[in-house]
Amino acid sequence: MSRAEIKSLAQAIRERRASQSFDGEPIPQDDLRKILEAGLQAPSSYNLQPWRFIVVQQPEQKRRLRGACFNQAKVEEASAVIVACGDADAWRKDLDDVINSGLRGGMSESLAAASRESIPHYFTEFNSDQMHGWLNKQVMVAFTHMLLMAEVLGYDTAPMEGFEQDKVHEVLRLPMSYWVVAVLALGRIQGPDKFNGGRFPFSHTVFCEEFGKPLK
Repeated sequence: MSRAEIKSLAQAIRERRASQSFDGEPIPQDDLRKILEAGLQAPSSYNLQPWRFIVVQQPEQKRRLRGACFNQAKVEEASAVIVACGDADAWRKDLDDVINSGLRGGMSESLAAASRESIPHYFTEFNSDQMHGWLNKQVMVAFTHMLLMAEVLGYDTAPMEGFEQDKVHEVLRLPMSYWVVAVLALGRIQGPDKFNGGRFPFSHTVFCEEFGKPLK
């Protein structure tokens, strides 16, 4: 797959559309790695980085995944599909590594000690819905980093929320603690680009200091 001209971030944000069909040509592994690394650099609560990404590229596995995504053709057509999950047990499994990494990066011993106590207390109060809500927020930040990096590198993308949780678990053999948040199809567009649906103006969605006061 030949490289398209790299876009600025502002251009990628402005021009991005959700592609409806892809040509299926492979993405160079260096580019795919850059896209994934962008996700890994995202911020997260307590720096716990609870995201887990499953990259699907083999035709037969894409076909199976398509069946778990309401039979959407773009899943099978895409050059690569990234299934973005959150691990509900990440705070248990990774807490020591996160704190030790923080200490190496300049975290104080007092903050490390407080984190060892406060983080487990925080998460043990969560029910399943609260944990899934928390994972949705964390993973979608990383997901957006990857989507925009793909667009900057000249690829087309389709962020997808149309899938069946249990079926994706089965196809990908995911651990029980994983929660599937979103699916990102990547590649080169096939056919016309999606129409521009437009966006609301500032006055509709942005306020200054309190609701109803416009931002000048």
